[in-house]
Amino acid sequence: MLNIENIEKQVVSELSLTLSQMNAEDAEGLNIQLQNAKNIFLAAAGRTKLMLQGFGMRLMHIGFSVHIVGDVTTPAIGEGDLLIIASGSGETGSLVHIAAKAKKMKAAILLVTTNAESSIGKIADDIILIPASTPKNENDNMPKSCQPGASLFEQSLLIFFDSFIFAYMREKKLDVGQVMVKHANLE
Repeated sequence: MLNIENIEKQVVSELSLTLSQMNAEDAEGLNIQLQNAKNIFLAAAGRTKLMLQGFGMRLMHIGFSVHIVGDVTTPAIGEGDLLIIASGSGETGSLVHIAAKAKKMKAAILLVTTNAESSIGKIADDIILIPASTPKNENDNMPKSCQPGASLFEQSLLIFFDSFIFAYMREKKLDVGQVMVKHANLE
């Protein structure tokens, strides 16, 4: 029989440490970027993309115009739009290409990453740093995670974004009933 109790405690401890080391001002920077954007585009790869899609859903619930890069209904990006890229390494080839193209189209770029000095970080207008250990930054000064892959980054991303949404709802005095009216009903 598997005993996950000690592993759960270690994962929660890692998450708590990582989130406590984030810059509290990042949430306000994200808020300003979102308020100034005509449209919001989200790009990521792998499991990180799943976390970002969850954030996109919540942004839609609270009234933002949101698009996932790669969906067939995603419109063209342009000046006045915001591209949020989530990439632990900041070096994922397809995301580097997307960032460069968005920059050429004069869109603002916000990178959420563990590596501010990455290729995407160098062209981003703003960066949210999640100090989580991943396989690509294990030699940095971050404690090594007990979890496989970039799980700590992905979990931190989800919790940061959900916390942002809850804080936004509180600030704008939005209750859950108001927000969930926009939830998908063709399920």
